[in-house]
Amino acid sequence: MSNIATFTPLMRQSVGFDRFNDLFESLLNDKNDRFEAYPPYNIEKSDEDGYRITIAVAGFSEEELNIVAQDDRLTVSAAKVDKPESEEVRYLHRGIATRSFERVFRLADHIRVVDASLENGLLTVSLVREVPEEKKPRMIAINGKTHATTKSALLEKQKKSKNS
Repeated sequence: MSNIATFTPLMRQSVGFDRFNDLFESLLNDKNDRFEAYPPYNIEKSDEDGYRITIAVAGFSEEELNIVAQDDRLTVSAAKVDKPESEEVRYLHRGIATRSFERVFRLADHIRVVDASLENGLLTVSLVREVPEEKKPRMIAINGKTHATTKSALLEKQKKSKNS
């Protein structure tokens, strides 16, 4: 039996985070609805700076879905529009859930929502990490000279961090 703790459930609704502090803080703040299972979703890392959130929203149209990006939060919500009584259908079995929902994702610094699409009952929200130039690592010259070994060592470190 292993005594190693896993933090996978804590990271399910956080995109682009590498900091445990923020994860624990969000767990304490969103304690009641943290592990809600509806609707199911995936978070994918599409490339070095790209992420994709795919949410199963079968039964909802584009007009019934709302996507709001504000500060460090991405909120996806939906409410089923009531149909007029003349179009009401009598169900023998109703297995497709169409209840209203609101799903909130915390976004790390410099994560920006690029676009969203709805296809085959799947809502896909694309995100990208855009780190400003002033936040990126840069070479500092010693006495006005950049040494070849220092420059090559920094480039090597950057390549290793991108590959891992």
